[in-house]
Amino acid sequence: RQFLVLMSDYLFDPTVLPVLGMQEIHADQEMIGKISAAGQLMQCSASLDVLFLLDGSYSIGKGSFERSKHFAGKLCDAFDIRPDRVRVGMIQFSSAPHLEFPLDSYLTKQEVKDRIKRIVFRGGSTETGRALKYILHKGFPGGRNSSVPEVLIVISDGKSQGSTTVPAMQVKERHTTVFAVGIKFPRWEELHVLASEPTDQHVFFAGDADDAANGLYSTLTGSVCSATAPGCKVESHPCERRTLETVKELAGNYVCWKGSKQPNAVRASLCPFYRWKSVLIKHPSRCFRTVCPEPCDSQPCQNGGTCVPEGLDKYHCLCPVGYGGDIHCAPKLSLECSVDLLFLMDSSAGVTLEGFLRYKAFLKRFLQAVMGRDSPMNVGVAQYDNNVRIPIEVGQHKDAFSFMKSIDALNFSGGGTLTGRALRYVALHGFRSTPGFADVQDDLPRVVVLLTDSKSQDPVAEAAKYARDRGLFLIGVGSSFVRAELAEVTGNPKQTIVYSDPQNLFNRIPELQKRICSVDSPEGCQAQSLDLAFAVDASAGVGLENFLQLRDFVRSSRLHFSINRDVTQIALVVYGSQPHTVFALDTHTSNSAFLQAIDQAPFLGGSASAGSTLLHIYGDVMTVQKGARPGVNKVVVVLTNGGGMEDAAAPAQQLRDNGILVFVVVIGDAQRDTLLRVAGSPNYLVHISSYEDLQYYQDLIIERICEEAKSPVNLCKPNPCMNQGVCILGPGGYRCECHGWEGPHCESRVLRGDSPRSAVLPPHSHVQWSSTGLRHFSRAPRQTKRH
Repeated sequence: RQFLVLMSDYLFDPTVLPVLGMQEIHADQEMIGKISAAGQLMQCSASLDVLFLLDGSYSIGKGSFERSKHFAGKLCDAFDIRPDRVRVGMIQFSSAPHLEFPLDSYLTKQEVKDRIKRIVFRGGSTETGRALKYILHKGFPGGRNSSVPEVLIVISDGKSQGSTTVPAMQVKERHTTVFAVGIKFPRWEELHVLASEPTDQHVFFAGDADDAANGLYSTLTGSVCSATAPGCKVESHPCERRTLETVKELAGNYVCWKGSKQPNAVRASLCPFYRWKSVLIKHPSRCFRTVCPEPCDSQPCQNGGTCVPEGLDKYHCLCPVGYGGDIHCAPKLSLECSVDLLFLMDSSAGVTLEGFLRYKAFLKRFLQAVMGRDSPMNVGVAQYDNNVRIPIEVGQHKDAFSFMKSIDALNFSGGGTLTGRALRYVALHGFRSTPGFADVQDDLPRVVVLLTDSKSQDPVAEAAKYARDRGLFLIGVGSSFVRAELAEVTGNPKQTIVYSDPQNLFNRIPELQKRICSVDSPEGCQAQSLDLAFAVDASAGVGLENFLQLRDFVRSSRLHFSINRDVTQIALVVYGSQPHTVFALDTHTSNSAFLQAIDQAPFLGGSASAGSTLLHIYGDVMTVQKGARPGVNKVVVVLTNGGGMEDAAAPAQQLRDNGILVFVVVIGDAQRDTLLRVAGSPNYLVHISSYEDLQYYQDLIIERICEEAKSPVNLCKPNPCMNQGVCILGPGGYRCECHGWEGPHCESRVLRGDSPRSAVLPPHSHVQWSSTGLRHFSRAPRQTKRH
């Protein structure tokens, strides 16, 4: 009896396919981006015959063949294709060469690119030598018979079935410049045999089309193509190319059974077992690439402004507060703040005629001190007693002289002191837009300065709250006799100015000026812009009444910020079991619009989920699409009773990892350990015993937020690039590297057939970052046949 045992003659390790790119330029990310950007600007306008020799063999495969076609079309973008300049033809080769189209068939760039897209993969063996002999015999089909320079671009994996040495040498001896471009997993040794000397300048990798276009253009510059653009230069960088080879190695000796001469018997023996292993062979080289200046290289933004590139040749500056006199963040010429200012002057019997005349003198001296020809302030005056009138409308006068004449004409009236009624009246009618100022009224903060020495004869608390809720910033000026009432009107003792001696009133002009401008440049936050999101717990655990107090806290917080797209942007999210965005960062650009929107914030009820809310803020609020600004500090303030925080620690850490501070304000009893994990630090956790005490902590909370607004910013955190774009920092700015998308932030999809405007990775690839800051292009593992 005989036994037949079938054993595999090798073991194949499925993990051997590498994911490293086949070419790597040793340069920092900024330089890699510049090379890629310059590759998009290349344009060769010379008399030139270009013939593509395209590998269409089975070793390439249909997928890589399509990438070769894309690369050829990309190179055509760098040529000025027309009859008297650059002509292009193409031959596909596998077992035999096939002329796809001669050089004189298509005479415009678009015609050539359209024809390349229609080329069909043929398949077969890789007979590169035979294709070169075809060119030696036929020449450049449709070319100009060597009367112009000839360029042959071979796109292949370099795995020919026959020798290419002799035909390649003969082609180059005919003074044809040969470029060898690797595709898939190229065998670089053969590509170096094909390419002209020096081979470092004539061998490229098609996986990065912009880089290869840059390298080819850099080689042709100075000899065939015109000189580089002003400011551009060719630089040499160390680079490394890799060849993927499959080798057979001994896996070990294992017991096997062999037949024996004796019948019905086998004998044990040791048999060698082998496996195939893919290894990378490295080829150190030099890569010559053209680098051109970019808009942010010269650091055009002054005074701490941040340069944000827009495409390849434009930029804009994000300017700090107080700058922006021009596009480069020059200091603003205005010496004062921009506000709509209304003096509400008590002319009742309680202040007496002497007091009324003192107010008039005070107003005139104030105007002389702060109101110049170019003053951005719009000032008006209202008088009240039993009734209210506005003899000088806000913005009626733009110079101090005419304004003082109108003040001289004001008359003392006497009568009762109805301060509450006056506050309601100016809230409704004090800032009516006039035709001359209708375009700016809504954009400026509205400030009311109450001048009084007598106590009101009607309630002021509700009327003052009504005025503040309509977006008015109230400042009280009066004697110490009415200190308590002024604090009740303003809602904040810091917004009251009290004097004991009537003559001391005039010494308070600088202090009043500071208080007025604090609404335009909030104290503590004037140095930096801020993107701020409030996350307000609107669950049943908080309850409707307490939710309204949280909403009032958000409303009063706006007094500390100047809400516009240059300084502070505020978003509001309320949450129960699901988050709800009341308004996004860029929805409202003025305090008045912000106030009206807050009142629309709904109470949701149900359970609370702070974790899903923080994830929502990360993915759908603090994004460029929803108004978040690169280069601006970002803060999330969570107002909660502590419920539903169990799942919030990980999303909060994700926000912090992307440069977004999480500030937790908790009211009532709650688990401190859980809250501390969400806040990340005791500095960003405020525990308040009751909702009634929340107002007393507002200054502390705002102060800490403002401190964060002054900290350094990483322009790439959170990532401003959309659609999986990669953010790359540069000097004073950043750029987005896109794949399948284009635009400053990868916001526009590239239509099929169009070449991306941003640096593009090969299909199925991603970017890896090494500790040295180098970029590695990586291709996802694929099933491929061994050759």
